[in-house]
Amino acid sequence: MKRHMRMLSVFLAAAVALGLAAPGQAAGFSIAKLYIEYNSSANDLGFHVSLDGEDWTTLKIVNPAGTTISEFTGHGPYADLGMTEFFFEGAEPNLDEFPLGQLLALFPEGKYKFIGETVGGTRLASMDTLTHAVPAGPSVSADVSAGTVVIRWNEVTGPPAGFPNRRIDVVGYQVIVENGPQRVLDIKLPSTARSVTVPPEFLQAGTTYLFEVLAIEASGNQTITEGSFSTP
Repeated sequence: MKRHMRMLSVFLAAAVALGLAAPGQAAGFSIAKLYIEYNSSANDLGFHVSLDGEDWTTLKIVNPAGTTISEFTGHGPYADLGMTEFFFEGAEPNLDEFPLGQLLALFPEGKYKFIGETVGGTRLASMDTLTHAVPAGPSVSADVSAGTVVIRWNEVTGPPAGFPNRRIDVVGYQVIVENGPQRVLDIKLPSTARSVTVPPEFLQAGTTYLFEVLAIEASGNQTITEGSFSTP
């Protein structure tokens, strides 16, 4: 599934903005988030970024060691007009081929700085804390009966096997159902939810649908489990 559908759920914790301050001090991005997305079905993992801010023209992301890991500059019309929302995904290597420990070491836990500048020359600075608290993938099923489809999953309380032993606090779930890029259902639910009924108006007879259930941790890290169902 295209990941832009889940680029930022309402459950993701936005980074701490430094806020508007006295002259000479930096303003903050409204959203500055670096988070882990793990696909438990495909066993791949990537580090993604969601950002929002007013008319920014430059962006630099600095890791806890002070090393710049990403840098962007607007050119041409983007230099004059600036940018606002921004989202990108890091590559998602399969953990059978790229060991988890090596991958996590590339993005150590700690505070990441987001530094930029607006069209008007105002410096922007925000900070986000990346953790390796990754939730386990939900166990999912889809019950199809008389034109009704109910997707179910279990409560997620811990990390996947083999992942760092971190306290897991799932703050919500997200369910995405699709039949091609033009027909997508995206539902965000509280942490108490264990099922969702797919609206009959969304479904077509004799059709196979792919779905994902995401467990979203308080840090913003999220884990996907994939499934499918077919309507009569």
